[in-house]
Amino acid sequence: MRTPGLTRRNFIKGAGAGLFLAGVRLSWPLPAWAESLDTGINAVRPQTRYDLTIGYSPIRIDGQKGISTGINGSVPGPLVRLREGDDVVLNVTNDLHDTAHSSIHWHGILVPFPMDGVPGVNFAGIGPGQTYQYRYHVRQAGTYWYHSHSRFQEQTGAYGPLVIDPEDGEPFEYDRDFPVVLSDWSFEDPEAIFRHINLEGHYYNYQRRTVGDFFRDAEKHGLGSTLADRMAWGKMRMSPVDLADVTAHTYTYLMNGHSPAMNWTAKFAPGETIRLRFINAAATTNFDVRIPGLDMEVVMADGKAVEPVPVHEFRIGVAETYDVLVRPQKKRAFTIFAESLDRSGYTRGTLTPAAGMEAKVPALRPRPVRKLEDIGMAMMSGSSSGEMGSNDMQHGHTDNGNLPKPDPDIPGPNGPKPFMPEKNANVAMVVHNPRYRLNEPGLGLGKDDWRVLVYEDLVSAEPHPYKHTVDREMTINITANMERYMFSFDGMKFTEHPGPYLFRHNERLRLFLVNHTMMDHPIHLHGMWMQLENGVEKLPFKHTILTKPGEVLSALITPIEKGDWAFHCHLLYHMEAGMFQVVRVA
Repeated sequence: MRTPGLTRRNFIKGAGAGLFLAGVRLSWPLPAWAESLDTGINAVRPQTRYDLTIGYSPIRIDGQKGISTGINGSVPGPLVRLREGDDVVLNVTNDLHDTAHSSIHWHGILVPFPMDGVPGVNFAGIGPGQTYQYRYHVRQAGTYWYHSHSRFQEQTGAYGPLVIDPEDGEPFEYDRDFPVVLSDWSFEDPEAIFRHINLEGHYYNYQRRTVGDFFRDAEKHGLGSTLADRMAWGKMRMSPVDLADVTAHTYTYLMNGHSPAMNWTAKFAPGETIRLRFINAAATTNFDVRIPGLDMEVVMADGKAVEPVPVHEFRIGVAETYDVLVRPQKKRAFTIFAESLDRSGYTRGTLTPAAGMEAKVPALRPRPVRKLEDIGMAMMSGSSSGEMGSNDMQHGHTDNGNLPKPDPDIPGPNGPKPFMPEKNANVAMVVHNPRYRLNEPGLGLGKDDWRVLVYEDLVSAEPHPYKHTVDREMTINITANMERYMFSFDGMKFTEHPGPYLFRHNERLRLFLVNHTMMDHPIHLHGMWMQLENGVEKLPFKHTILTKPGEVLSALITPIEKGDWAFHCHLLYHMEAGMFQVVRVA
């Protein structure tokens, strides 16, 4: 007879309960890099070998106790620090005895495809009690991260920062260096979260529009215009305030494993230059980041150097990374403030010259409301589809004909068959006139009298290793029926696709992405860079691109490693609901 394995539930009832009764504090120590210290990444030295174990670990946040799928007993996991040019070995053990498999994906890292860590795509996964050895040559530098690619383990804590030291020194100078890992934690089982939002997409949205909002809008915009707007949204069976599937109703937003009340703290001396490596390791939350009283200088995006951009705020999509430099001159504390896109909650930390000092925490801004023109549906309410976005006056609109635009004759990934959304239950809306929106900061930003980062600001400061001539063009449509919680590419969920998307080895491919949904989707391509065509000569390198509703954009890609690679939305529940596909490079 088979002995029952240790499950997460049994762990809670058994070992966890025993710890409670014994009066032991139910919390594994945070890794040294994540503690409130002044050492930052220098708490870890570069290594060529790491041993990582994914297992059930107790966690305590603001007095509430639960169980995580921690890595080496902590959430976030250890800081993996490598050196460009090294050959590394990373042994990953699955100690989750009730799971089909576990895994680690090295997000943004160029590796041979068997080392990429996506079960069912480029390896079988790591079975319970098994160890998988990842071996690869490190060919890049910068700020990255790693996470499980198995079901919902990322949501329950299986993630951590990955920093690669450059072979030839950093392109900028600084005195201190801190990772800032943003994430979202829930004490609810993620299977229950997924079930709730499948049954009712706005289950966690407690900021919905009311009758009072209707009368206020009617007084401001007129009854006819307000009725037309409500009818248009009703026809699509959508709400303009469904900005996030999962909200602070169940989430606690964390910074380096600390809740806002726990207040992660980093020390500095006035006059120093501080490097902050922001990593969005959340399962489903896009954050807006600012440090009131301090200017930031963006110097890296997704691990690649960019020409310095002075900003006061930036939106960081799930799975993106931004490195910024700050130079505090005064002996005072500053709040690092990361607000969720839907304004339901925030996390924060403190930069301080002395222990015990704190700064004021900003109030949450009002919840933004999408307009029909924001999703390319202005004509449904009689609005002008050419109305400017919120940030056009700040940055100027560069859609001047010099940028590539998708043509109806550009084939999709499965050949010349056109995108046919009619009578497709997976597709609730189609944007017939998608807009260039890389000059816009995103919904809810750009109206605060400070400078907000936009994708147009990013100019690569890296060597350009690929040819400039484009060999082929392809269009992929981002599609959804959010009322039924169906997410897809080209109207087909992963299980419905006829086969992998075919990229040719070493070709220069222009990939168009068209977002036919009313949500922002961070689209991630494994195994190769996407160079975002944003109107500049030196295109920025991206591994994850946050696509806005009703947006069309393009990226240049040169597939350099043969094999099968994942292509998906990095909102975890969207990926699990079908917005996933395999790219085959041959």
